[in-house]
Amino acid sequence: MDRRKLLANLGAASCFALPFQARAEALRRKVKITDVKVMVIRGTWDWNLIKIQTDAGVYGIGEGYWGPGVKDMILTRFKDQLIGEDPLNVLKLATKMLFLNGGYGAIGGVTVHASSGIEIALWDLAGRLLGVPVCDLLGGRFRDKVRFYHTLQAPKSHPEDPRSWGDQAAAAKADNPYGFTAFKFQGDAVPRTADPNFSEPGHDPYTNQLTNKDVGRLVDRMDRVRAGIGPDIDMAIECHWKYAVNDVIKYCNALEHVQPMWVEDPTPPENWETMARVAHATNTPICTGENLYLMAGFKDLIIHQACAGVHLDIPKMGGLFEAKRVSDLADLYGIWTAAHNPASPIGTAASAHAAASMRNFRIHELANWVDWWPTLVTHQGPYWKDGYFVIEDKPGLGFDIDPDVAKAHLAPGEVWWG
Repeated sequence: MDRRKLLANLGAASCFALPFQARAEALRRKVKITDVKVMVIRGTWDWNLIKIQTDAGVYGIGEGYWGPGVKDMILTRFKDQLIGEDPLNVLKLATKMLFLNGGYGAIGGVTVHASSGIEIALWDLAGRLLGVPVCDLLGGRFRDKVRFYHTLQAPKSHPEDPRSWGDQAAAAKADNPYGFTAFKFQGDAVPRTADPNFSEPGHDPYTNQLTNKDVGRLVDRMDRVRAGIGPDIDMAIECHWKYAVNDVIKYCNALEHVQPMWVEDPTPPENWETMARVAHATNTPICTGENLYLMAGFKDLIIHQACAGVHLDIPKMGGLFEAKRVSDLADLYGIWTAAHNPASPIGTAASAHAAASMRNFRIHELANWVDWWPTLVTHQGPYWKDGYFVIEDKPGLGFDIDPDVAKAHLAPGEVWWG
């Protein structure tokens, strides 16, 4: 092959890892998108599942988080803009969705949620067309399995009782069929459940204040959590952006002895400067980012080193390739990557494929849980093993949706997409 033809081929298929560009070039302009479907499954939340069909009889599946508005955006705006396009132009089409729908908020919100789900479905479709797992198309994999942590909600029974927190932690460790080696605990639930009516001095639902009594309670509960899970299991502590800067610095410093994996979202997400103040004032790692979008949304947080780790919600923030770009930028500044995740098994697997392709990726979330969660897809063997999601050497994301499970859990008014 001469130099001119080589460069033409590289340009035509440049979003794919080098070993697969020749395969992509052979299919270029030979496959067209014929339909785009969306169905909503009522799981832990409403899951927007996306199917992109082609004239080659091959389809791809994806998920766009978060719930309301995604289906409408895709079917009333994106669908007509995608039909007739070459599905292997993954990055072009994801960008097209943002460019043509800027009036709907192309730097955040439902437009990016929907375009993220489309991008995931296109990667799955590309993997199926080329016979390659998605993570291999993203530049190759650094790992064959991705570590997960399980997020627990506040204790169900008497969370105001300090003992309930240690009991919950010990129970999570003991009843652990998937072998998770890390858990996240709802630290911000401690002040709220201890004083639900905001009757104590200094408590007000709008001031973001942590009193000395709150800090004492929080440290006590997290001491009990650490005792319940033991010294070797990792623990993250959630704040849900609730606290004022100086108060949460005091809190993070008081927690240092329990060696948290991180404290999450300590201050409101719209201001990277306040996050930087916290991150620079404590040895406790700060992880944040689930409410940010695209590379532009993470830029200041990263270049000012305002956290120890970026927490990407991949089926929401821009999709797999954009997440990899953010992770690479973070790596340049010594910041590791983790994944926030309330998605279904489809979005979770897609996110894990992106994680496998990131050098500095540490751990992935499993959030709220329903018992039938892993049965929605035709995954071989358990979805997790020894606390890890194992990448299957199958095309695309590696599985399909089980129609019987999907039909049993359709949201009201939804139909199976066939």
